[in-house]
Amino acid sequence: QVQLVESGGGLVQPGGSLRLSCAASGSIFSIYAMGWYRQAPGKQRELVAGISPGGSTNYANSVKGRFTISRDNAKNTVFLQMNNLKPEDTAVYYCNAARFLGFEPIYWGQGTQVTVSS
Repeated sequence: QVQLVESGGGLVQPGGSLRLSCAASGSIFSIYAMGWYRQAPGKQRELVAGISPGGSTNYANSVKGRFTISRDNAKNTVFLQMNNLKPEDTAVYYCNAARFLGFEPIYWGQGTQVTVSS
């Protein structure tokens, strides 16, 4: 069992930056692929970025070059650095854990709101 708690969301102006954190507890964090999904109002939940235990990453095309996912296995934490934010990035961001990169998530956090608006 893995418990995930996100933090770092908030209100930011277009072009600004935010850094999301996800702290994991419970099972062995380092064996799981970690990732971030987001869900905007009226839209389906979509993959934002994922990272394998060894550090391989994947990103949605819409965030490539702007977002960076990273992890610190010693601190059981995964991060999402978001730069050059756009209004269309507004959503609830969810941390998740999967057995392998690209697989369906098994565990989810409660979500953190990111709002990009002037």
